[in-house]
Parts: sequence; structure tokens; C-alpha cells
Amino acid sequence: MWFKNLQLYRLPTPWNIDLAKFEELLARGPFVKCPSNQPTSRGWISPRKDGALVFSLGGQWLVALAVEQRLLPSSVVNEEVKERAEGIEAQQGYAPGRKQMKELKERVTEELMPRAFTRRRTTYVWIDPQNGWFCVDASSPSKAEEVIEHLRHCLDDFPLTMLHTQISPVTAMADWLAGGDAPAGFTIDRDCELKSSDEEKAAVRYVRHALDGDDIEGQIKAHLAAGKLPTKLALTWDERISFILSEKLEIKRLAFLDLLMEQAEKTAEHADEQFDADFALMTGELARFLPQLIAALGGEVVEGQ
Repeated sequence: MWFKNLQLYRLPTPWNIDLAKFEELLARGPFVKCPSNQPTSRGWISPRKDGALVFSLGGQWLVALAVEQRLLPSSVVNEEVKERAEGIEAQQGYAPGRKQMKELKERVTEELMPRAFTRRRTTYVWIDPQNGWFCVDASSPSKAEEVIEHLRHCLDDFPLTMLHTQISPVTAMADWLAGGDAPAGFTIDRDCELKSSDEEKAAVRYVRHALDGDDIEGQIKAHLAAGKLPTKLALTWDERISFILSEKLEIKRLAFLDLLMEQAEKTAEHADEQFDADFALMTGELARFLPQLIAALGGEVVEGQ
């Protein structure tokens, strides 16, 4: 149970909702297998596969949204529509019109949908109600929005907001690269992306490349001086967590270093204990890491202040 990405959101501090009540509200939207006549289905599943819709440990919560989709390639639909349209043209002596083609495509899709294969994926969310963290293990905001939308469907009130910092990630990353050093507690790693802000969007990427040599530092400073802005930067925090910080304040390629993994394995004897140990260590580290990241970005922008 180790997250690989973080889409970051904020809840009131603390978020005053009872655990039992929260699980009761989630039960309004449980996962049901995708019906044969629908393209997609989504709902809450037990993250620990023990029946509970919320896994709770040490005041930290974990929920999981399952999304099942029927895979019906448009090429398959279009080929069937084409064959039927040719048959109709042969019968009536002229090609089907736009309206008739639209109806034909809808009918073909409806007929083929029950025979389509299904694919299921699960998105996990860590919630820290005491400190107001809501973090989705998703590589894109759209995947996180699926979770948020379904939560809003289930909860009577869901006071979620985006996380904003005093200094934008782009400005902060540019300062760190220009100065050749990361803020206290962080080190710059070997991946970086810079993009121009003009229409061409010219980009320069350094992948698994040391960024601290005089030549590379000179190149990066020249790109910054030419107007390119950093959109991604690899960092390590406290020699415990490595990650990519994006221009949108997304955490990607999140990796907990080997020492933490080994620590979790030593404390667990079977699968359930391993799940508990992984979750406890992960949330404990993130609870320390996130405030320091926000501090490095000048602190949090709090609404109303």
C-alpha cells in the first residue's frame, strides 16, 4: 500500500465527520459490476478487502474507488456501421442520411456493448481528517476528479478545496535551479523539464542526468534566461522520499526509499499486518513531508486570509 502519485487537496482542519457516519454515507454509492448495456460503472470497494468501505488506522483513513469500463473500440463500431449502411444503400437505392447514420451507430453500439470486454481499475485516497489532507493516488487531475465527483454524490456536505501555496511551483523550481540548490531538507535529483511559454512550447528535458555539474548548471541557467520555465523537477526529501514536482503542484513518481520498505517488512508477519505496516509508515512519512514541501513553497494560501 504505497502511493505512487499525489493529487493534493485540502479539507477543513479538522474535518469534523464521524468515521461511522462517513462509511454510512459511502454506502450510498457502492461499486456494482458494469451492466451489459452501460459503458462504465464506478463505486466504492473495500480497500483492504474485508468488507469495510473505509480502512482506518491511527486516525488515518483509506478509501478506494473502483471504475469498470466496457472496451468497445470505435473502429469495431464504425466497421459494423459501414457494412450495414452499404446494405441499406443497396436496398433503398441511395446512401443513408446523417440522421439515419446517427441512429444506426447508436443501434450498433447498443447491440455490441454486452459483448465488450471489461477493464477495472482502482483509485485510492488517503484522508487525514485531523490535519485536513485529502490525497488521491492518481497520475492526472481527471482521475482524481472521478473520486471527488462520486464523493460529492454520496456526501451531503463535502468542503474540499484545492491546495494553493504562496509561491508557485514554477517560480520556486526556477529559483532552486538558478541557485543550484534546493531548500533545506530537499535535494535536486536527475530529472528536469523546462518549457518555453510561447506558442511553440519548445521543451528541454534532462532524464537521469546529473544536474549539478558546471556545464549542466550553465545550460539550465541559459534556458531560464531565455524564458523557459521549469515544469517538472525531481527531488528527494530527507533521503526518505523521492518524487517529481510538477508545475501544477502534483507529486508524481512518488517513491519511498528502501529503508522504509524494509522497516515495514520487518514489522509484519502476514498480509494483513503488512498492509497495516505499509499504510502506517506511508501516512506517517507523508504527514511530515507535505508540510515541509508547502513551507519550501512559501507556505499555504488560506482562504479568507
